[in-house]
Amino acid sequence: MSLLEFARGPALWASIFVLVAGTAWRIWGIFRLKAKPDFSEPRSTRVLAGALGTIVRRMIPKREFRDSATLATSNAYLYHIGLALVVFGYLPHIQFIERLTGLAWPPLPMVIFLFAVALTFVSLLTALLYRLTDPVLRLISSFDDYFSWLIVFLPLATGMVAFNNASVPGAPLAPTPLALHLLSVELLLIWLPFGKLAHSFLVFISRGITGAAFARRGART
Repeated sequence: MSLLEFARGPALWASIFVLVAGTAWRIWGIFRLKAKPDFSEPRSTRVLAGALGTIVRRMIPKREFRDSATLATSNAYLYHIGLALVVFGYLPHIQFIERLTGLAWPPLPMVIFLFAVALTFVSLLTALLYRLTDPVLRLISSFDDYFSWLIVFLPLATGMVAFNNASVPGAPLAPTPLALHLLSVELLLIWLPFGKLAHSFLVFISRGITGAAFARRGART
């Protein structure tokens, strides 16, 4: 079995299994926590509206913190949007998703895809530099922060190596660079449910629960 066959076969399905099982385990762990009974009379029963409102409002920094968090917040939006465009806008990625799920959509023009790659590269490096140079952020950063950054950066870097090794645009990618790219993606899938990258799905659950609780109490988050 070649490295590419391993990456496309056993490694891929093992990483998907860990991703699904780990995500289910994290979500189950949240919802199995028993909340203390609240016998007070609810000030509002619009808990769903409160949950959705908090999810949306928390995406925008509060006015008191906007001046001090402008760079970090703007940069975070840039690499999140850039990653989404790279993952879901490149034709081979769409074809890969289609083989797994049957879902497909039109790809982005190549010029927009390449711009998204460049934007994401710069943005991720800016995030790392900011973490290394800001005294407070550096103090509270842990192994999880740096390893999660690396796990996100590796698929981007190996993907561009594989892309640049194609003889002509649209030609089949070289087996070894493609295998390394797939393995880096699979490492990301394995790590995603267990590190801080789990915020990609837990953020909506935590904000929704908080918003629902505050709506019941008649408070605004």
